Amino acid sequence: MALPPPAKVVLLLGPSGSGKTRLAHESGLPVVGLDDFYRDDTNPDLPRLADGSVDWDHPGSWNAAAAIDALDVLCREGRVEVPDYRFDENRAVGSRTVDRNGSPCVVAEGIFAGELVDHLRQRDLLADALLIVENRWLTFVRRLVRDLREARKPPWYLVRQGWAKTMAEPAVVDRQRRQGGRPLTKDQVRARLRDLAADDPSDRSSFVGPVGIEPTTQGL
Repeated sequence: MALPPPAKVVLLLGPSGSGKTRLAHESGLPVVGLDDFYRDDTNPDLPRLADGSVDWDHPGSWNAAAAIDALDVLCREGRVEVPDYRFDENRAVGSRTVDRNGSPCVVAEGIFAGELVDHLRQRDLLADALLIVENRWLTFVRRLVRDLREARKPPWYLVRQGWAKTMAEPAVVDRQRRQGGRPLTKDQVRARLRDLAADDPSDRSSFVGPVGIEPTTQGL
């Protein structure tokens, strides 16, 4: 008996605070939060800043190999255990199960999602890579409100880190575009996810690269 084809992954890319998590869960598709694959702060190989603190914005602070393997298992077997990461403790505190319940598509979102584009394409598991682009100052405010509400780090750290991320955001967006993300507005991303959730045959073609309607990026 032939095995059913594996599910495909749509990656949501974008700077921290751009709305990836909200859009992913609004879609109604199974969601893997890639930030759960951050490494524990006790890992001796974590990248460091000049002052010796951990550089949590460096891809090396995140376990890409584990994220890829988890998505592979979810797509092919339908269920996977993923870490349950706590930002206020800088470590995983357990695990949880993600079940795609037969869905032919799953969403994976996180600030390092761009690192997975080529790997998923090579495994023939990539549905699309959507890069959320909007005004960086709106992103700064939303990110700070979210991080303060969730008490991810001390307030003074969040303000300093948030300002640094805002200054670096154009470079982050450019990198994610070069990694293969299609720059789109939130409404365009929402529409694409809605089509995938509805299993629209016209949108089930393989990923074609960083093309599409260019959003307004003024103010980035």
